[in-house]
Amino acid sequence: MGKQILMTRGNLTTFSISNDVAKYFAIIPAMMLSIYPQLNVLNVMHLASPFSAILSAVIFNALIIPVLVPLALKGTKFRPMPAEKLLIHNLLIYGLGGMIAPFVGIKAIDMVVALFA
Repeated sequence: MGKQILMTRGNLTTFSISNDVAKYFAIIPAMMLSIYPQLNVLNVMHLASPFSAILSAVIFNALIIPVLVPLALKGTKFRPMPAEKLLIHNLLIYGLGGMIAPFVGIKAIDMVVALFA
């Protein structure tokens, strides 16, 4: 039981950190583009406006929290396997998932927000 709690905490932390990094890549270039045009290189999402970028990130945060609560309460399953294999598995799922989910989610929300703005 202790290993399962430790793994769940590590998985959620990995997801959260990679999620935040991805959100920064979405928000900062959109906000600073008018001041620093050189940041256009980092503007990979091409969000509609700085306002919609921030609003989309806030909406994404509000939607992702209820999704993560069951994972936090239930926990992740402990599978007896070598530590390196377990680390790679969890980094691929929670680390890569935490990087991809915000890009897809924020872009989709931004497209909807841009329709109403």
